[in-house]
Amino acid sequence: MTATRRRLAGTAALVALAVLLGGCAGGTSAPEKSRPGSDDEAPRGRPERQVRVLGDGSTAVTGRQPNQPVPTRLAPGEKPPQFVVFSWDGAGEDGNRLFSRFRRLAAEHDASMTYFLSGLYVLPEDSRERYHPPRHTAGASDIGFLNDDHIRATLEQLRLAWLDGSEVGTHFNGHFCGPDGVGAWTSDEWKSEIRQAKWFVQHWRTTTGLDGTPPLPFDYDAELVGGRTPCLEGRENLLPAAAELGFRYDSSGNGTQVWPDKEQGLWDLPLQQIPMPGRAFETLSMDYNFLANQSGTVNGAPANRPAWRKQWHDGLMQGFRRAYDGNRAPMIVGNHFEQWNGGIYMDALEDVITKVCSLEDVRCVSFRQLVDWLDAQDPEVLARLRTLGVGEKPAEGWEEFLARKPSPKAGGPRRQERGTQ
Repeated sequence: MTATRRRLAGTAALVALAVLLGGCAGGTSAPEKSRPGSDDEAPRGRPERQVRVLGDGSTAVTGRQPNQPVPTRLAPGEKPPQFVVFSWDGAGEDGNRLFSRFRRLAAEHDASMTYFLSGLYVLPEDSRERYHPPRHTAGASDIGFLNDDHIRATLEQLRLAWLDGSEVGTHFNGHFCGPDGVGAWTSDEWKSEIRQAKWFVQHWRTTTGLDGTPPLPFDYDAELVGGRTPCLEGRENLLPAAAELGFRYDSSGNGTQVWPDKEQGLWDLPLQQIPMPGRAFETLSMDYNFLANQSGTVNGAPANRPAWRKQWHDGLMQGFRRAYDGNRAPMIVGNHFEQWNGGIYMDALEDVITKVCSLEDVRCVSFRQLVDWLDAQDPEVLARLRTLGVGEKPAEGWEEFLARKPSPKAGGPRRQERGTQ
């Protein structure tokens, strides 16, 4: 699409914004209705919404996000719920249509998820020089750009996911790893990367000119409160930058299944070491880390794929049961919208989501919803929960354990060496 066409399309789209959102700007609108399971179906529980367009019309303030749980403080002696966060790195919709597949699955099971959007997934390749990555030339990127159709599809899934109640976080932009990558960036360079990630989301109409596409129904300055770094690198200098720019959490670390604490003012919600069935070690709760220990390639031997699928499925379930039957620490799972090894990681994950999100006391939530709950709790109760080790259930039972004040020994070592993604 040419720059001239983008400008014309952007003007036309602004005229049509009210219709595309289902009503008049400044007025109210009725929920959309369409066939079940379609991409244009009305998100669950969608209310009538006020619309205030922001900037060039790429985003809009549409009121309170639908389908948000009200965080409540645990009563004395109350057993904590089991939180599970399913999160996605990159979060773009391409020809595999995995974003829409798992968004629908989440809605079917009353689950929310976190979609870490790569900012370049809403920037067309012919506008790539708008991106100025730290320590690289303008327009450089270690991931590819999406075509116009896939940008449009990504925007549609982001819009519907937010209206469903899920979160849009960030995976930043160019995905630079290794010696010249994000691990070497300063805090000021991280600030530049974050601001650019926001700008691409807030100005996709300027850069793409996609017509007939409604704005994202949120103010990204308010929506963006956390992310995960490429390859889990660069976290040390990211944290002060992220805190200054309003982040509330980070999920770039390598941890274990224990209750989280804050680091530099942000909730530290790392990927976790979980069992790798049949192996003498544990690995991170992410599809790529299982793949690296199985095939080491995205196209491993087809004959081995059923066993690898089962190993990923069973590892997730063992990690889940260890928390659910033990210390009830939130379980964090990371994924990619990829058909690696014939799609076995996606298929197994669908089975896991279907099983765990329907269990009693389980809440499948976004990171934002999790930190809302954590912030609502008595700090002394969270400190006592942090005294429990991996899989450790209170010997005296939950009622007595959480009826008493924490001991001074609360907290302790929890971080391990960083893994790769």
